Amino acid sequence: MGDQLVRFEAVHKAFKGKVVIDQLDLKVAHGEAVALCGGNGAGKSTLLRMLAGILHPTKGVITVNGQTYRDNRREYARHIGYMPDDYRFSPGLTALETMLFWARLRGLGQARAREALSMVGLSDTGSKPVASFSKGMRQRVMFAQAIMARPPIVIMDEPTNGLDPYWMDTFVMLVRQAVAEGQTILFSTHQLEIAEALADRIVFLRDGNVVLDGNTGELRQTYGAEGMRRAFRELFGINGGSPK
Repeated sequence: MGDQLVRFEAVHKAFKGKVVIDQLDLKVAHGEAVALCGGNGAGKSTLLRMLAGILHPTKGVITVNGQTYRDNRREYARHIGYMPDDYRFSPGLTALETMLFWARLRGLGQARAREALSMVGLSDTGSKPVASFSKGMRQRVMFAQAIMARPPIVIMDEPTNGLDPYWMDTFVMLVRQAVAEGQTILFSTHQLEIAEALADRIVFLRDGNVVLDGNTGELRQTYGAEGMRRAFRELFGINGGSPK
């Protein structure tokens, strides 16, 4: 298997005959931070949900550390922390109660649940239910649960949606720290500046295919000072503005 932690091999996904991911090949190394970028409907979320085991490929194979979801679900899941793009929290549960629920599922103690909450600045949220939190606060809870067990790979779907500038900077710091400690990060984003700040490597998707795959230095060399924005405009035929 070499240094590759994640492998997508000829992965194809269709919903009711509509192809969303088309014979995609992609490898992600241990300790690498990879950003998935592309327009709406490019296949980013579908790809991440298949990696997390929520969806299954129509064809092809996905492996994490040599394991497939179908062959060894428990061992496969042990390697993964997943932060979805949205999550409906149980009514009435506080942030700590929510984290303790996930900690028990992971075989972790209360101390680690509290530590993860403290990392995202939510250790003193009192009795307020998570369901009533702002979007940014809910994102921070989801990030805390994704990293709590220190899994080899953390999968995040649009993780910075709703974060204010302070927590955007803190989030970047926490993710870079996780990568420095050997965790692998695979995330999707529409925010090109976040992709550049976080990722060692950028993968652009269009219509379920990889249309560009390179490290941030290569992109700057190819596309000049504008880097990601110019790449996005040229790949997707957009003149000016931010991708939405």
